[in-house]
Amino acid sequence: MVKLSAKCLVAGDSTVGKSTLIQLFRSDGSHFPKNYSMTTVMDIITKTLPIPDTGDSVELFLCDSPGKAMFYEMTEVSWDQPGALCLVFDVTSETSFSNCARWLQRVKSKTTSLYLPGVLVGNKTDLTGRRVVEKIQAEEWAASHGLEYFETSAKELENFDQPFRALAKSFYRLYQERVESFNSLL
Repeated sequence: MVKLSAKCLVAGDSTVGKSTLIQLFRSDGSHFPKNYSMTTVMDIITKTLPIPDTGDSVELFLCDSPGKAMFYEMTEVSWDQPGALCLVFDVTSETSFSNCARWLQRVKSKTTSLYLPGVLVGNKTDLTGRRVVEKIQAEEWAASHGLEYFETSAKELENFDQPFRALAKSFYRLYQERVESFNSLL
């Protein structure tokens, strides 16, 4: 039985729903924050996920990062050596989607790993009439950067846990590949 730990950076512009997704995930969907308060320091939430059919688990340390640039400078030091990445944007905001490239570049500058498991999350899909970023556009961008793509609606409790479960599986798969590679050298 193996229990792995992964520091997962959750990044994106302010008001895209990063904190809400994390809170929903931590509470298994039982707690939707009614009042919004801007994240000003990095908040770390921990949750352990079992890896199906293995008996093993991955403990995710979800680092909820502030989206405003003025707070980013203060928390950037905590970003060193992430094990996984969750980029979040608002499907009703072209700017938040465009800024994902900048967030991705910032995170990649903090790791020495050749491969960083990651997901791109389009949040607020319940706002269908205000949507400006199409699913196919986001899927293509994610694929071109080696990320899995998920769409969520924190408000409607839709798919809020899927990105994090995928990250845990990807991190575990990477661990298994490294173990196999090491064993082949023996």
